[in-house]
Amino acid sequence: MYDRHESISKPGSSWHVDIEPAPTPPSPGTRSPSPTLTDQCKPVHRRFASHLQSNISSGSVTYPSIYMCFLTGLTAAPSFAACFVWCGFQTGNAAQLGLALARTFTPDHQRTFGFQKMDQQALVSLLSFLVGSSLGQIGNKVGGKKRYWLVLATFIQMVLMMIAALIGHFSGESGLADGRGDPSWVTPMGMTTLAFLSATMGLQGAVGLRLGSPMATTVPLTSTWIDIFNDPFLFALRAVRTRDIRCAGALSLIFGAFVSRAMLGVIGSSGTIGVVIGFRAILLGWWFFLPNDESNVEQSQPEPKAQLPK
Repeated sequence: MYDRHESISKPGSSWHVDIEPAPTPPSPGTRSPSPTLTDQCKPVHRRFASHLQSNISSGSVTYPSIYMCFLTGLTAAPSFAACFVWCGFQTGNAAQLGLALARTFTPDHQRTFGFQKMDQQALVSLLSFLVGSSLGQIGNKVGGKKRYWLVLATFIQMVLMMIAALIGHFSGESGLADGRGDPSWVTPMGMTTLAFLSATMGLQGAVGLRLGSPMATTVPLTSTWIDIFNDPFLFALRAVRTRDIRCAGALSLIFGAFVSRAMLGVIGSSGTIGVVIGFRAILLGWWFFLPNDESNVEQSQPEPKAQLPK
């Protein structure tokens, strides 16, 4: 009688039964470690370097941007008190150069040849501002929100202001104008002081532009005033984030100019610039404590490899 069991087990039979083994679950040891635990296992200097290489969170730049507007008022007041030139607001300085050129074509009794002293100061401020702003190209290369770039840029601003304070101190000028027709900082050393202050503001504007805050560059707030008074929720009796942030930035600039001018009458321009350096040091330390941009961290984590069955 035909035996089915023998036909299956017979070596020469055409019947083949393949039994696929069950997949072996991955062992707990093959699971990818947590990024937090991995960072904690790194040495301190490597964790610090990794912290500097990270991007700051976009949602954490609001208060630093408002503080930067305060620094704008602190830095711009000494230059205006000395020679009626705003080292951070270059619209008027650029227009003043056009006026100086136009005076060469006026009638004889109003014609002037060459740049007058205030025109020279406006030109120095404008060119220095552009040079300082061009340093922001470094941020474009490395990333405008990289922590080490923000720290480095703030440190450069402090160095520029240190040089301005030293040159202003040894220039022998008071740093306070007696009137429109008798400005200070008219000597080469005085104009150099103005140049370094303007370069500082140019670099701050480049940094603020990449932060993406409602205050834009945090330096010239003309567009910010326009945004405030064209906000559809300007008179809303509730919290409106963009309106409130812009108003806080504008008021911070006014308060910074008030504080700076009050110090000018007591400790002079060089001492005031030195105090502003200390305020910028606060911003430098602030960058270290801002949270990381978690979206970039998640994207940079490699996907775990699929485990092949044994």
